[in-house]
This record gives sequence, C-alpha cells and structure tokens, in this order.
Amino acid sequence: MDIKTATKAIKHGDVSPVYLLYGLEKYQIKKFTSLLEEQLLQKEDRDFAIVNYDLADTPLQVVIEEAETVPFMVPRKLIFVRDASVFTAGKEGGKIEHRVEALLEYMKNPAEYSILIFLVYHEKLDERKKVVKALKTDGVVLAFAPLGGEELLGWVTKETKQRGCVLTQGTAEALIRNAGTQLQTLTAELDKLCLYAGEGGTIDLDTVEQLVARSTEQNVFALVENIANLRLEQALGIFYELLKQREEPIKIAALITRQFRIILQVKELAGQSYSQQQIASQLSLHPYAVKIAGEQARKFKSGDLRQILNRLADLDFQMKTGRIEKVLGLELFLLRLQN
Repeated sequence: MDIKTATKAIKHGDVSPVYLLYGLEKYQIKKFTSLLEEQLLQKEDRDFAIVNYDLADTPLQVVIEEAETVPFMVPRKLIFVRDASVFTAGKEGGKIEHRVEALLEYMKNPAEYSILIFLVYHEKLDERKKVVKALKTDGVVLAFAPLGGEELLGWVTKETKQRGCVLTQGTAEALIRNAGTQLQTLTAELDKLCLYAGEGGTIDLDTVEQLVARSTEQNVFALVENIANLRLEQALGIFYELLKQREEPIKIAALITRQFRIILQVKELAGQSYSQQQIASQLSLHPYAVKIAGEQARKFKSGDLRQILNRLADLDFQMKTGRIEKVLGLELFLLRLQN
C-alpha cells in the first residue's frame, strides 16, 4: 500500500490496527500522523487518547500491554512508538530487552480500541526480520522517502497555489537552492513569502533572494553552481559574503571539496547507468541534490574534476600548515578555475 491509498482508506474509515511509518522525510510522516489524529479522534479527547513511547527506553512488551488496556474516558486511543532498532538492521542498542513475540502475538488479535503507530526514521527496514514480514501482512507499512527532483518542484508549486500565491518561472528552483530540500524548512519559507506577497500575489526571483536567507551549505552550493556556469564575479561575491558572516575559510574550502566530490561521484555513477534515485541512495543524498549535481557534472570532464579535487587537497594542506594566507589561497583557487 502506498501513502495516497492509505490516506484515502483512513478518510473512508478503513483503519489498520497497526501502522509502520519509516523513512527520512520526517515532515511527511508528521503530516500522516496528524491525519490519523484528525480523522480518528475528537479534539476534546486528544489529551486522553494519545500515548507516546520510545523503544530506546521502554520495552516493546510494555507498549503491547498499553495497547491491550482499555482507554480511559475515550472510545479509542492512538499509541505512537518511536523505534530505532526493532525493525532495522544492526544490533539493538541500549540495555532494553524487547520481546518481539509480544507484538507478533498481538497482531493475531489486536484490540479494536487501540491503533499502534511505529515511527522509524531510517531509510530502510530489515526485510529479513520476522516482525517486518508480519507487519507487511497484517498491518500497513508505508515508506516516506525524500521527494525526487521533479516531485519536489511540483510539491513547492502545489503548496504555493494552496496558499493563494503564484511562482514565476524558475522561482521554485531558486527557493529550493536557497532554503534546501527539507520540507519543514520549505513550508516555513513559503508561509513567509506568501504572507509578503499577499492573497493572489506573485513571488518572483528577486523576492526569494531578498527574503530567503541561504545557509552556509546552500551558499557553497550556489558558489559551485556559479563556478560551473563560469560566473566568477557571482562566485567571488558569495565567497566574500561568507567571510562577512565570519565563516572560517578552511570550512568553506571543505564544503567546496565536498560538493566537487559529489559532482564527480554523480558523474561516474550516471556513466554506469545508475538512475537518479539509485545514485541518491548510494551516496545518501537528497534526489534533488543529485539532480543539480548531475547538471553541474555535464559541464566538467572527469579528469578536470579530479584535478580540481587535487588542487583543493593541496590548498587544504597549505592553509592548515600556514604556507598560504587562507583567504588569499581560496581567492587564487577560485580565479584559477576559470583558466
């Protein structure tokens, strides 16, 4: 079952006794849990009808006991359980002993007044585990992966329209490049932009540049983008702005190195016919970051990228040993990229 199907089922009153929500997109998971609360509970019941546990400090069997206990003063309760080991690969951490058999037994005859929702903020589940297989059969397992490049752009456009505003061409990309790919951050920035534009207003590139501040990482991302497009003046402008913000030159150089390394990795994997999603998974990156890195990679030869990384390694050594003044070293590196 996918998220859309599960959402429709809940709205029609078809609710599973056990849900397993996993993935790195916490904002989307939060939206789904809010939907469960809104659809299944009355507002006045929520103080008594919502229970939270963390398996880092509570045994799984205690959670099952809670699920089997009749709720107090409310007809139904939602039990949210945060987990980091029962459903994922690797050894279980901590001193808590979880009796997974208790959950397996419970799923054979779940209480009609309890809904168990397990929250697993990991990219993957351990498909070999019996409990994961059982949940896929007797419960609902939903994956919340980061949105792909085009999906993310579509999401931004849709969210803007829902707020009664319009984006000019290229503004969605500019917003993502300034604010990053986290949906929670993008939501806050869209709220701000639409409040500024007003009902029916238009948000353009200048508005994004004025109102959406870039993080250091996003500034370096833009700096490398300007380098890739041979816009030296803009690249130096971003560099000087980072210095005004008291960013350490060695840190800036490290972030530039990271971005060029990603560009090279994306170029090589794409050359081996890996898909954007496969590359994102392989490099633990957001799909949109892979999309942009892929566009940047087309402007460099693999040999040139390796040469740039070698220069950056040499620059790092010189800055850390005092053989070159740090700001001057980075300026010279940026200027030489155009040659």
